[in-house]
Amino acid sequence: MARRVFFSFHYQRDVWRINQIRNLTEIIGTAAAGFQDASLWEEAKKKGDANIKKMIDAALYNTSVTVVFIGNMTAGRKFINYEIEKSIARDNGIVGVQIHHLKNHEGEIDMAGRTPALLTSNNLPVYKYTDQDALKKYIEAAAKKVGK
Repeated sequence: MARRVFFSFHYQRDVWRINQIRNLTEIIGTAAAGFQDASLWEEAKKKGDANIKKMIDAALYNTSVTVVFIGNMTAGRKFINYEIEKSIARDNGIVGVQIHHLKNHEGEIDMAGRTPALLTSNNLPVYKYTDQDALKKYIEAAAKKVGK
């Protein structure tokens, strides 16, 4: 059975990088990839703060793991702390994954960004993205750490 995962990332800056990772489920199937994601995407940009928080809460519903994809500007993103706090409150497994080294739509890599403070202060693991198999292992380890 596929694991439901919430993907947290800086949409404007990193969506191209994230699509390199998340599109694999469409190619090999959700069960084979090992997880489904419940991220918020484009509609979040059109809503006010209260509605965005409701969307985050709804997207986190029924997830067992939150993956915080860390790009150059992730730590400064407006709702990053809310997403991590809500993930902790619902006992999701949480893992940070650095993605700055993946190419954007212009073929450029980025400089590493700061790790969000809530990941560091809660001693949550952070890895550098290498491939889909490693990501699946990070997700499973995060789930097992919280008994899910």
